[in-house]
Amino acid sequence: MTLQQIRLIIAAAIACLVTAPFVLNPFSITLLNYIGIYSLAAIGLALLTGVGGIVSFGQAAFVGVAAYATAWATALNGFSPWLGLVLAVILTCSIAAILGFVTLRLGGHFLSLSTVAWGLAIAFLFGNIDGLGQHNGISGIPPISIGPVALVESRQIYFLIWAIVVAVLLVCYNLLDSRIGRAMRAMRGGNTLVESLGISAFRIKLVTFVIAAFFGALSGWLYAHLGRFVSPGPFEAIMGIEYLMMAMVGGAGSILGGVVGAAIVTLLKDSVQDYLPLIAKGASGQLEIVAFSALFILFLQRARQGIVPFLAGFLPELKQSRPKPAAPLPRREQPAPGTLLLKVNGAQRRFGGLVAVNNVSFEVRSGEILGLIGPNGAGKTTMFNLLTGALRTNSGEIAFAGRSITRDQQFHIARSGISRTFQHVKLRPRMTLLDNVLLGTYSRTKTGLLAGALRLNQAEEASARYEALQQLERVGLSDKPFELAGNLPLGNQRVLEIARALAADPTLLVLDEPAAGLRRQEKLKLAELLRSLRADHLTILLVEHDMEFVMSLVDRIVVLDFGSKLCEGEPAAIRNDARVQEAYLGGVA
Repeated sequence: MTLQQIRLIIAAAIACLVTAPFVLNPFSITLLNYIGIYSLAAIGLALLTGVGGIVSFGQAAFVGVAAYATAWATALNGFSPWLGLVLAVILTCSIAAILGFVTLRLGGHFLSLSTVAWGLAIAFLFGNIDGLGQHNGISGIPPISIGPVALVESRQIYFLIWAIVVAVLLVCYNLLDSRIGRAMRAMRGGNTLVESLGISAFRIKLVTFVIAAFFGALSGWLYAHLGRFVSPGPFEAIMGIEYLMMAMVGGAGSILGGVVGAAIVTLLKDSVQDYLPLIAKGASGQLEIVAFSALFILFLQRARQGIVPFLAGFLPELKQSRPKPAAPLPRREQPAPGTLLLKVNGAQRRFGGLVAVNNVSFEVRSGEILGLIGPNGAGKTTMFNLLTGALRTNSGEIAFAGRSITRDQQFHIARSGISRTFQHVKLRPRMTLLDNVLLGTYSRTKTGLLAGALRLNQAEEASARYEALQQLERVGLSDKPFELAGNLPLGNQRVLEIARALAADPTLLVLDEPAAGLRRQEKLKLAELLRSLRADHLTILLVEHDMEFVMSLVDRIVVLDFGSKLCEGEPAAIRNDARVQEAYLGGVA
């Protein structure tokens, strides 16, 4: 599919939206208005849950906060609806920031349950505050006015609602194609992956959470001024589940899925309410939720990833152009060869009564490849995680480039110049090779949220994309930069991880068992790549248990056994060391 074809489809969709109010009856227009309003809340959840991996049941509460805020400002205090919008956005985003700061450090189902808890609490407050009309709600909310024109009729406010929806879609797609957006998309890979890229996982979670609440605020503002009345019912927990359902039905990982899901769920509800009484007279109210749930399950069975991803699978792929040469990203000043770069002094890590790393000390000098080896269970990966900040030492000191990093957070260590790969490959399989490597450029780029959303980042993006392509060329994967990473064989996935690490322009590259699971020819290619990196004066710390792979590659070796340092030296000396032979073979060969 070409860019021109995409533009034609978008133009046709906009034309349908523009002509709809002139050909449809008033009821249908009102239904479209509510679809647009629900779409905004669902888009926020598509971003939060589908992209960021944070399952929230509390979106309805944010919609309600905004609706009540503008109702209080306009109906009870006589302010303009536009001032009501400002109050709604500020109050909703502030509450979201506070709740996010408190709850987003939780993980798994605890986080989701917390959203249920504060969603119930906020909805409960709406019906129990005297100044908000308690369960009677607030009526007499004035319509939105644009200049002298009051948007009283559904046909009039229709254009404002859908203009906001289209603008939000555009902003979201711009954002997801930016530096911050890629960090959001990486969140589903887990905090360890994200922090290893120099990204503060908590900060990205909080930003995503507040953005979703902002879209909920727009939804609540429009809802209040369309219906001209608010009460607690539409903002209770059941509506939070319904918003999440909209995002899932449309496609949780798709921003457009928020709109499609809102349309399908709203139209299905309307159809069930119309036709169920004809089938089950007298009991339709009780059976409505059963019928709707059955239809929802049917959708999930037939299109488990959602409607938009399901339909997208039948479309031809969009042809993308390779990044063109651009101004280089800033590079670090590399230390002179032989300079002391990393010093580990008496590092210890315990897990209860198990001492995984016991008083280990060694040094890494600039320009060398140091191998950290040992049999299974020797403590290599634990030592590796201590160096990169994924774990903290119980005692001892780790210094990098003359500065202690013992207590630094993982993303701070990554930004200081240490890039890593993982024993078990951590990529974003539904992102392209190019986008996976672009994640590595995060710490070398500076564009913020607003600039990314408004596409004010094009010069920096061009530089980052060209850098990513260069790193793909460096590791031999530049022939298909738009291939999905999940489609690669294991050997190429490990090489892709190295390209992503190199995109950060590290001072020290630390590789956790990069040869694990590779065939002999793949190992030879990997060894050739690592030698070329050493020739470019890059320092490498290699954690491995494959003796044959290590011996022909590294300059020095540190051997661990049962968490303790066994010996250190050049490969030939280590190969002939009786203690090493006993550790690996159970006795001297």
